[in-house]
Amino acid sequence: MRLPVKVVPRAPHDEIVGVMADGTLKVHVTAAPVDGAANRAVRQVLARALAIKPENVEIVRGETARRKLLRVNGLTAAEVHARLGLTV
Repeated sequence: MRLPVKVVPRAPHDEIVGVMADGTLKVHVTAAPVDGAANRAVRQVLARALAIKPENVEIVRGETARRKLLRVNGLTAAEVHARLGLTV
C-alpha cells in the first residue's frame, strides 16, 4: 500500500497528527532533516502505529522533501486505514 505523507521535522513530539484535506497523512517528528534522521523517525512513527517493523515502511519518493510517498509492506490498504483510525 502506498501512503502520501507530509513530514514536519523538529516538532516537539513524534506523532501522527491526522489527515490533511487532500488525504495526505501529517506526521510530526522531533528529528532534524539531517543525514536522514527525519526519514528514519517517520518510518519509526508509522511502524509503531501500524504494529510492524520499520523495515516494512519504505520511502518510495521524496527522500529530501517534506512530502513523501511511503510504501507499507505486509498490510492491505484496509488494514493500514484501520490501524491508523482513518476512514476510507
